[in-house]
Amino acid sequence: MFKTCLIYVLLIFPLSLTAQVDSLHSQAMHRALLTIDTHCDTPLRLSDPAWDISVRHQGGDRAGGKVDLPRMADGNLDASFFAVFVGQRPLTQENYRLARAKADALLGRVHRICLDLSDRVSLATQSQHARENEAMGKLSIYIGLENGFPLAEEVTAIGRYYQQGVRYITLCHSTNNQLCDSSTDPHGAMHHGLSAFGEKTVREMNRLGMLVDVSHASDETFYDVVALSAAPVIASHSCCRALCDHPRNLSDDMIRKLAEKGGVLQMCILSDYVIPRSTGRRASVRDVVDHIDHVVKLVGDEYVGIGTDFDGGGGVIGCDDVSELPNLTHEMMRRGYTEQRLRKIWGENFLRVFSEVESHAAAALKGRSDE
Repeated sequence: MFKTCLIYVLLIFPLSLTAQVDSLHSQAMHRALLTIDTHCDTPLRLSDPAWDISVRHQGGDRAGGKVDLPRMADGNLDASFFAVFVGQRPLTQENYRLARAKADALLGRVHRICLDLSDRVSLATQSQHARENEAMGKLSIYIGLENGFPLAEEVTAIGRYYQQGVRYITLCHSTNNQLCDSSTDPHGAMHHGLSAFGEKTVREMNRLGMLVDVSHASDETFYDVVALSAAPVIASHSCCRALCDHPRNLSDDMIRKLAEKGGVLQMCILSDYVIPRSTGRRASVRDVVDHIDHVVKLVGDEYVGIGTDFDGGGGVIGCDDVSELPNLTHEMMRRGYTEQRLRKIWGENFLRVFSEVESHAAAALKGRSDE
């Protein structure tokens, strides 16, 4: 009902009015959208017993972080993927064990806040949950595993994480692991793409209905994943290499291949991936929307979304924490983006991919049961 009223406001206050009303118009538009951020590292903050996600923290305060429930409400962020991040260590059985223990601890903390604050947030595990929870006035928390390192070399671990609510795995992080090569490993390629275990991982994720995330992966890994995966894949928090020549970003050819696969590039707002360091300045909201423009012009408006990387380095001038997300909508509207296009970018594109991954898994399961 509330968002219906906001849409009415949009109809009676056209964009052609004053700049002040234009800002009001974009705020109302933003609140009428279903909004999804596919990557934040806020679970790391949950490790601090003195930090409380349920209370508002001061914007710009490093200790307060970028995301909490009051500021999610301020920024009308309906759903967020909380990344269970585990850093990279040498590939030993002991380090696998330690990584799994850390991942389990972070997962437990995410589950705990969903239980303790169940009147305000809900753990989401299916694509439709974002819409269902928004209709009930609740925020949705999805879970992603950033770095496949805790899988060790056990395919069965993927199902274990799926049962704990993980719905995407970022295959690697800043250095190579047992699954694949990273885009930023200083020693170069180890596997020249996916390893044999990495290939098994992608197939198992397809089988379960888990999204395969190619952010952080090397170019060779990216192309291996796109060729192998039976379902669309995502880049949960990456940008365009044509605008910022960083190995973490996707080239135009990679963006085309991602789109051909039916996947989506979720735009990161970490300054180093948005503009080159050589510019000597920090990126702004306008720079982020330049990347969105680039994807739209290159492959269309169905293959781009938002994955901020808040609490993992994300934040630009004009959008430094989750409360300022409406400024992205304002800038897109300033450039003439329609409500239909905004809805796609803020959530519908990603939910389409998520739903297709789920449908592929369900169809494969049905096919096996019919044999």
